[in-house]
Amino acid sequence: MDISFFAAAVVSATPLLFATLGEIITEKAGNLNLGVEGMMLMGAVIGFFVGMLTQNPILALLGAAAAGGIGALIFAFLTVSLRANQVVSGLALTIFGSGFSSFLGNKLIGQVMPDSIKNFFKPVLIPLLSDIPVLGPVFFRQDVFVYMGFLCVIISGLYLYNTRKGLNLRAVGENTAAADASGININLYKYVHIVMGGVLCGLGGAYLSLVYIPAWQDNVTAGRGWIAVALVIFASWNPFKAIFGAFLFGGLDIIGFRLQSHDIHISQYLIDMLPYVATIVALILSTNKNKRENHPPKDLSIPYFREER
Repeated sequence: MDISFFAAAVVSATPLLFATLGEIITEKAGNLNLGVEGMMLMGAVIGFFVGMLTQNPILALLGAAAAGGIGALIFAFLTVSLRANQVVSGLALTIFGSGFSSFLGNKLIGQVMPDSIKNFFKPVLIPLLSDIPVLGPVFFRQDVFVYMGFLCVIISGLYLYNTRKGLNLRAVGENTAAADASGININLYKYVHIVMGGVLCGLGGAYLSLVYIPAWQDNVTAGRGWIAVALVIFASWNPFKAIFGAFLFGGLDIIGFRLQSHDIHISQYLIDMLPYVATIVALILSTNKNKRENHPPKDLSIPYFREER
């Protein structure tokens, strides 16, 4: 396994990283959103559609972020305002996102991103850092989107653990009634952070259609949204740990191509299974009831009604 493999693993990990961060923020607010796959698909198709229409990468990213955010807003309305079942609402969002992307992307199949967008997402070398042995080629010779992922990890971690609003958010997820009694606007915190999580998921989907492929194909996410949901548990709801889990699964996603390039022939069906088998193994290994950090927020998926406090 040479350096190019690890550099490619970072690229493959980027959509997983965005989706995992989005779900971590959502679950920290006490809401379990299983619609990650649907929001990624919505972001992917809208980002691709806007990119083809405008040939502007910034507008394509904004369109993808808006699509993921709108999907999350629908989920927030159902689960926060109407107190609908969060599992069912999340699954419905996934089904909706899948159908929406297939419907809108039906006429886009086979089309390729314009050169203006491809050139915008070409690898950018970070001065000095890109010359560091091993680490430089792996982490600091990537495209702008990858650097955005690194930045989102840092911002998310600092926000959750080093700001008052982050503390309030964690309080909402851990004990909603106590947070409400202390004067925190529960509904506002839930809405804002659920939508914020949807925006990140939409950007994760956009990376697949704008940069990683970059052409439209049906079901472009290929189950990455579900892997992201599992990665949240693997990362113990910690953004800094999420980056390592995403890199691990990113490597598993591309290992088949690397083996073939070295004339190692293994069934493609077995290779395709690896990320999902690893997901199950990771969930088993990360379940340690003796460590508080491995537990989800206490009020996760529990609807809150002030009058029942």
